[in-house]
Amino acid sequence: MTTDLSILKLIMDASLVVKIVMALLIIASLLSWTLIMVKSSTISSTQSSVTKFEERFWSGVSLNSLYEDLSQKVNRRGLERIFYDGFHEYKRALNIDPNSRLSVTDSVQRSMRVAASKEVDDLERNLAFLATVGSTSPYVGLFGTVWGIMNSFISLGQMQQATLGVVAPGIAEALIATAIGLFAAIPAVIAYNRFSDKIDRLVVSYDNFREEFTALLERHASTQRKPT
Repeated sequence: MTTDLSILKLIMDASLVVKIVMALLIIASLLSWTLIMVKSSTISSTQSSVTKFEERFWSGVSLNSLYEDLSQKVNRRGLERIFYDGFHEYKRALNIDPNSRLSVTDSVQRSMRVAASKEVDDLERNLAFLATVGSTSPYVGLFGTVWGIMNSFISLGQMQQATLGVVAPGIAEALIATAIGLFAAIPAVIAYNRFSDKIDRLVVSYDNFREEFTALLERHASTQRKPT
């Protein structure tokens, strides 16, 4: 008589603790994959928005015209948000004190820095979950494996005569927990590193734009006392 050693059968016959460990790992894996797809779409969309905005910004379009167009837009993201908040502060500050160019530049820099910080915070939201899944899942799976092997050896000690066929199912079901842990951890780690790199590149783009836009506004303010 042969023993059914299919993966599904081993999972169904696993001890309660090992089943709980497997269930937690599967839930963590599903949540991480959902987050990966959402973040991938969000970051890709933001990168596309940044590229399109840079092309339009440096095409020679009027700053006031660009500002007016963005004021009609409800969801501004990336450089759109940074530019809009910065130019809005620029117009407000010049209306208050058109002769103080230094204070205008400082207030615009602060406004754009806050906008950039909010953008980065939105992009990084929930990334810590991927890092947690990637770092803890192997250990959670290892716990299930150790528990399953421990139970196998306890059962083995209670038998008068033990064979490999008796011990193998218990060890195999325990090792499945480690496999599920690795299955949950590896994509999470890869996605976290990939997303972190893309966000870092966006941060560099934001910082460069802020410096270039500030220099542009300084020249803009020197040619006219108030924006038209």
